[in-house]
Amino acid sequence: MELQMASFITAGLLIVIGIYGMFFVDNVIKKIMALSAIGGGVNLILIAIGYTKGIVPIKTLEVSMPVFSTTSAYPLPQALVLTNIVIEASMLAIMLGIAIVLFKKYGTLKSSILLKKTD
Repeated sequence: MELQMASFITAGLLIVIGIYGMFFVDNVIKKIMALSAIGGGVNLILIAIGYTKGIVPIKTLEVSMPVFSTTSAYPLPQALVLTNIVIEASMLAIMLGIAIVLFKKYGTLKSSILLKKTD
């Protein structure tokens, strides 16, 4: 199996597991972990889309421009993934902070009980 296809399959599994966790798991912390799995799957899809067998996209004096432009990897997906990782880390910290506040206020992290208590 080709590396790119294996990456797409793994990313799909991560997204499916994350969606299952978001809809069918009752614990808030596990829902946050499921969202993180979805984010990991999206990052893996972006990296798999930008994957090409080529040189690192850094222009040096030894490499001519025509060779560089045809053989270098596309750097935009890598930049998007790095940005997504930073955003996901800050979002994860905020969600965990909200989960701590919910636990201190209601004494539980079960989302079914939290929905009943907020009504």
